[in-house]
Amino acid sequence: MTLDRAVQAFAGVMVVVSVLLTQFVHPNFFWLTAFIGFNLFQSAFTGFCPAGMVMRKLGIGRNANDASCCR
Repeated sequence: MTLDRAVQAFAGVMVVVSVLLTQFVHPNFFWLTAFIGFNLFQSAFTGFCPAGMVMRKLGIGRNANDASCCR
């Protein structure tokens, strides 16, 4: 799996989890959903992606091309 795909998969899972937490635990978990959306938006323009940096250190996407969305 490439780093880009791993970041997309992680973001998708986190959005679903945060929506479920908002629905079943507490409405303020909405802010987690907003944070995830904001982070995706800014990473599209800046290339700075904390999740991508962590995943790269864990070895995800190491065999793929160096060109990725995350620096």
